Amino acid sequence: MAVEPLSRKEIEERLSELPGWSLDGDRLTRSYRLDSHFAATALVVHVARIQEELDHHSDLTLGYHTVSLAVQTHSAGGAVTRLDVELARRVEAAASAHGAR
Repeated sequence: MAVEPLSRKEIEERLSELPGWSLDGDRLTRSYRLDSHFAATALVVHVARIQEELDHHSDLTLGYHTVSLAVQTHSAGGAVTRLDVELARRVEAAASAHGAR
């Protein structure tokens, strides 16, 4: 089943429910800071599991105490879709559980 790109207004409405997330070009992005490299690595593993469950993957970057994500739907021409928003919501919940800020 194909997913349709969200309109700019739809993206803005959904971002209002996702503090810290923003639209950067055609991608939703967010960076998290954690207390240690180990905690950041644990979050990456948790995010990887979420991505596998959704069969939807982001660009995911692990830094020393940071985790950054950028997501868009390639099958929708690189646009933001409901899949990206769902991934962001689930990652936000996981990040909160890991003490990310």
